[in-house]
Amino acid sequence: MTASPPRQQIQPPAPTTRTAAVRRRAGGAVALIAATALAPAAWGTTYAVTTELLPPEHPLFAALLRSLPGGLLLVLVARVLPRGAWWWKAAVLGTLNISAVYAFLFVAAELLPGGVAGTLAAVQPIMVAGLAVAVLRERVSAWRIGWGIAGVAGVGLVILGPNARLDGAGVLAGLAGAGSMALGIVLTKHWGRPAGVGPAALAGWQLTAGGLVLLPLAAVFEGAPPHLDGSAVAGYLWLGTVGGFIAHVLWFRGLGRLPVTATAMLVLLSPLVAAVIGALLLGEAFTAGQLAGFGLALAALVAGQLSPGRRRPPR
Repeated sequence: MTASPPRQQIQPPAPTTRTAAVRRRAGGAVALIAATALAPAAWGTTYAVTTELLPPEHPLFAALLRSLPGGLLLVLVARVLPRGAWWWKAAVLGTLNISAVYAFLFVAAELLPGGVAGTLAAVQPIMVAGLAVAVLRERVSAWRIGWGIAGVAGVGLVILGPNARLDGAGVLAGLAGAGSMALGIVLTKHWGRPAGVGPAALAGWQLTAGGLVLLPLAAVFEGAPPHLDGSAVAGYLWLGTVGGFIAHVLWFRGLGRLPVTATAMLVLLSPLVAAVIGALLLGEAFTAGQLAGFGLALAALVAGQLSPGRRRPPR
């Protein structure tokens, strides 16, 4: 009798190559979103640094130091200069994303409590959604607009109180800053990047252009730089590095690869970080209403990264 061949053990089916690729793409997207979110989280420290460390009444000087030195450093490191139409495009984007935003941001931070200024900044995703329809010809996303409104409501619950002080000029500055950056975000997505140019070079161009716009304005309207003590130096260094060129490289990298309206929702992190820092500095605990608002804002931020209307490809 001949021996029967040994039975082969049945192994569970291995994941298909397509499934593994989908998982890798999903993991890469999550990592990219998390890295991009570090930028608005760093910008959320601006309110505390401005009020606690920087000399008052010099918002343009603060904006200048936050942009020009880091921009020049990135240009030197990248060793790539704009070509052709990108000279004026970089100037436009630098004005919208850097000089105007920084100037209005520091003015709002000086004239308004951090909570009020942060709530005004939270309307930016709604502005981006509207501009994306006009400039990028995107379809109106009721999902993201709805969650954008929910995010503003959540931020308001966290950082607005009954004693919130409103200043007309500060409110206008906050809204102007949000609108300027919203238009800058949409145009950055619309124009993309030249071939062979990375996010570091793009950030360097814009920071440098924005700083050059701020340089004469700071000289004319604020005169000589203020006296700098150790706290001011530390504050300017933080804003120029972590909140400046590092944050902008991460931001433009994510903006080039992620949906524009979804990326704009990440800006909700700025006022939330500002609120947490403010509570820690004052030693106050969040109320139940503030915690509910915090949860609503985070839910809006996460939901804004999803596209429920998009059909899954057939397996």
